[in-house]
Amino acid sequence: MLKSLFSGVSGLQSHQVAMDVESNNIANVNTIGFKYSRANFSDLLAQTKAIATAPQGELGGKNPVQVGLGSTVSSMTRIFSQGSVENSDKNTDVAIQGDGFFIISPDGGNTYKYTRSGDFKFDAGGNFVDNNGFIVQGWLRDRTTGFVDATAPITNINIPPGLTTPASPTQNVVIKANLNSGPLVKTFSPAYSVESGAPYSVANVGYGDAKDANGNPIDSGDLGVMFNDSGEAFSLQTGQGIWASFQNSTTTGSGNVVAGAVELDITFTLDDGTTKQITTTGGLAGNTVADNAARFLSAINAQTSTTGIVATYDATNNEIDLTNTNSNGAASHNIRISAVGNVNSGLAVLDSVTTAYRYQYDPTGATTVAGADKKFKTIADLRYAMEIEAKSVDADGSADVLTTDNNISIIINAQGKFEITNPGGATDDYDISLAITGMTADSVVGGGITENAKFTRNMEALSSTLPSGTTGKAFSQSFNAATHSASIDIYDSLGSKHTLRTEYRKVAVDSSTGSTWNMKISVPEPATIDTVAPTNEKTGSIRFNNDGSLATFNPPNVSFTANNGSASNQQVAINLGTANGFDGMTSFDSVSSTSGISQDGYTGGDLVGIRIDQSGTLIGSFSNGRSFGLAQIGMAKFTNNEGLSTEGGNVYTQTANSGDPIIGTAATAGRGFMQSSALEASNVDLSRSLTQLIIIQRGYQANGKTITTSDQLLQTLIGLKQ
Repeated sequence: MLKSLFSGVSGLQSHQVAMDVESNNIANVNTIGFKYSRANFSDLLAQTKAIATAPQGELGGKNPVQVGLGSTVSSMTRIFSQGSVENSDKNTDVAIQGDGFFIISPDGGNTYKYTRSGDFKFDAGGNFVDNNGFIVQGWLRDRTTGFVDATAPITNINIPPGLTTPASPTQNVVIKANLNSGPLVKTFSPAYSVESGAPYSVANVGYGDAKDANGNPIDSGDLGVMFNDSGEAFSLQTGQGIWASFQNSTTTGSGNVVAGAVELDITFTLDDGTTKQITTTGGLAGNTVADNAARFLSAINAQTSTTGIVATYDATNNEIDLTNTNSNGAASHNIRISAVGNVNSGLAVLDSVTTAYRYQYDPTGATTVAGADKKFKTIADLRYAMEIEAKSVDADGSADVLTTDNNISIIINAQGKFEITNPGGATDDYDISLAITGMTADSVVGGGITENAKFTRNMEALSSTLPSGTTGKAFSQSFNAATHSASIDIYDSLGSKHTLRTEYRKVAVDSSTGSTWNMKISVPEPATIDTVAPTNEKTGSIRFNNDGSLATFNPPNVSFTANNGSASNQQVAINLGTANGFDGMTSFDSVSSTSGISQDGYTGGDLVGIRIDQSGTLIGSFSNGRSFGLAQIGMAKFTNNEGLSTEGGNVYTQTANSGDPIIGTAATAGRGFMQSSALEASNVDLSRSLTQLIIIQRGYQANGKTITTSDQLLQTLIGLKQ
């Protein structure tokens, strides 16, 4: 009988423990990060009345005869299922979604404790603490590198009150932009101004002293890649160009026109290699000199549209004069007089007169010889070629060697226009009769060249008459280069702001390799980025492949000195993208535009706010507009979470059966991620807990019933004596 009493007592005791556990669960239904537990029952050692026997012969085996002695609570299981995540209004609240624990320390990191309760705050000393005052452990920002090193040992997270960040000088400028490679651009600027005078001697500058806005010699740019005032590309091809003359071509035949039955028989040799023979009929014995002269003039002038030559009669000297104004673009030879005539016409012997020449585009380079056809590549080449010809003519109109005995000047002005002046005052000054016509296939031996109408139109505006000593000027239309610019503020070591401007100008195209643009980097004075004047500017170049990708650029960096007391020789890297890539500067047939420009410097600032991201990084926002990680919350993961021991206050400690903590960052190696401005609620399920209360209550009542029943049996037994 006593065994049943003791079994009932053990059952009461076990259910009492289960009641305690479930009561604790219900009590912590609103405890942040709480994980509920359950009591695990097991039976006690049974009393064996008979052991089991094996089958023998015809007799079967027998099972053991055992009587149980009750139950006990053998273990407690803590259930680490995910609690619901509830948003809060406090930005230092943090919830864990997934496995893992926050690490806290009550003694500056000597010992660690662990919690799922992320109700954190900053104390008066800037320590990041929980409600127990334990300091959250993690990693702090390295002041040297400016980054949080999560591979270093964890330490107390402390962000001093009133934290300020010092200024950080700019080290990198990153630019992503497209420079228009197409035949029509929207952004362009005048060609660099080019002075009058002898050619500049520096290689790649070409003929003419091409200078930038500060007077420094520069590459004046390939005329083949320039644009007119409408942004339309000239797209000059090899051999295209103009005819230009500074004086009319005039010659007078030897001898005089005679009376009587004479005829004109004259042959003009044209510049395309063909000839034009002009003859007359109607020579009568009674013709006067005037009659014959009139017939000759009529025959010659009837072919002016082909030869370009106009004949006039000088009655005083009884001579026929031949003149080519060099302005008839339809005439196949366009500018030159070369003819042989018969004696009776008075045109038996004619001078070969040339006052204008071909100026043809050649991307391989320029050739400039006075009194000959010329080639040009850059606008400076063409300017010099024209000026050298203008100065090679004497006052009498005859060709001469290069001389400076006249004051004719040709420059490229600030508007990118050819500007011609004839101020007079020198020995060999003459009246300029400037004629510009387009180069066509008919005007070149062998043909094969088409007129570049846009280029011709730009240059034809120069056609004019400029008497010696006039104050007037002749201008072409403007020549422009495709340009683009971008600016960004950079910072020195004091946090002072300076504008760094980059300007790009298209200067060359190669059909096999791609295009080339000049690049100028500048900063406002008194800051400097170069040792050569002007020291606030540095020039370089960018070259693109023929697929529009970046080939190479220079310079890769500038040495910046603000000259305001900040650190000197601040190295600023210029990052325009990777070679053969499309991640930076490109050159496609689309509008020039800057799609991205950034730099990594900033001025000093005060801490104005903190937020926490999913990796547990405490990101500080400063009054200078910068934000960066100040610290990162560490997380621990255990092999056996159920092996942790609870100490109250939502705190767990490591035990021999929990395993060692595996410390790392959130959302890595199986650790959950963190959610800021949120808390993890208790995972207690009230419906389950209340149901368990009913089960425990009934179990307790049933065990009590076994005791009262056993008592009644004992009472009956005692009554047998009576």
